Formats: sequence, structure tokens, C-alpha cells
Amino acid sequence: MTAIIAYTRVSTDGQSIESQRHSIGHRFNVSEDGWFTDEATSGTTKAMQRKGFAALFSYARKGDTVVVAAIDRLGRNTIDVLETVEALKAKGVTVVSMREGFDLSNPTGKLMLTLLAGVAELERENIKARQMAGINKAKADGRKLGAPKQHDDAAIAAWRKETSSSIKATADHWGVSTATVKRACNAVLD
Repeated sequence: MTAIIAYTRVSTDGQSIESQRHSIGHRFNVSEDGWFTDEATSGTTKAMQRKGFAALFSYARKGDTVVVAAIDRLGRNTIDVLETVEALKAKGVTVVSMREGFDLSNPTGKLMLTLLAGVAELERENIKARQMAGINKAKADGRKLGAPKQHDDAAIAAWRKETSSSIKATADHWGVSTATVKRACNAVLD
């Protein structure tokens, strides 16, 4: 007996799977035990390393159909998405992506999947390029980047010098890493 299996995923705690559940449930008859979810899980985490997807993969049988609201729910990396679809296909499982409106188990669907995943990857690279341009501009404008320091470099370096303590002992005393102690001591020397 074949089953319709649904997979939903959101990347952050602030997001909800409800819209994905609604759209899939509206078009497909998915049994209560046929729903698999990964919440607060990045698409950059390989599908087989996600708890919900790994459970889906174990559950899926030949002839079943896995439905996703959109192809990016399977992953953001072209290679991972293709490997995931191939692994399901090897088990005799069909994959349907609702947003893109095609069955990923046939050659046309696989071509479309490759194109869409490639476009998504290109867009992420463009986002990274824009982000780096913003960071470089901020640096050029002399703005400090990152979170403010949680410790005082001068105090750490002074305490270490006064007590003639090792880097490890200083790190333990201040509750910081040895790398932080090294950076603090080097910063004071500069």
C-alpha cells in the first residue's frame, strides 16, 4: 500500500510550519503519521543529517510519494537536493514539489529541479556578495563590526603580568578561552 508523505521544514525558531502543512494538507491526503518536520533547521544542513528527514527516509517505502511545499524545503545546496532526490528515487519513492508544480521523479522534473536549485544557489551567492560589499563599506567608513567585547583586554593582560600567570591560568581566572587571553595580551602590546 502506497502512502503520501509530507515533509516540512523551517530554518528558525520564529518561523512556523503551519502554512506548509496547510498548503500540503489542502491538496494531498496525508495520514497523521505521514507528516515529518524539521524545525529551526537550516537548509544548509544535509537532509540525511536532519532528524525529521532521516525519520522520513526510514519510513518511506517503494511506491510512496513525498510532498514538499517547495524544493528549498529539501535543501539549499544543489548537490544535496539532487542527492536527496536520488536517494528517495533509489527506494522507489516519488518526490513532488508543490510550489514549482512538478514531479521530480521524471526527467523533465529532474531538469527543472537542477535549474531551480542552481538559480537558488546563484541567488545565495549574490546575497553573500552584497553582504560582503556592505561589510567592506562599513570597514572603509571606520565602523566596528561584530558584537562588543565582553571583557577588558587591558585588565586581562595586566592581571597576567602582575601575577606572572600562564595563559591557561589567566583564562581560568577570567572565565575566557586561552585564545582570548592571547588576543588580549597582544592587543595591549600593539
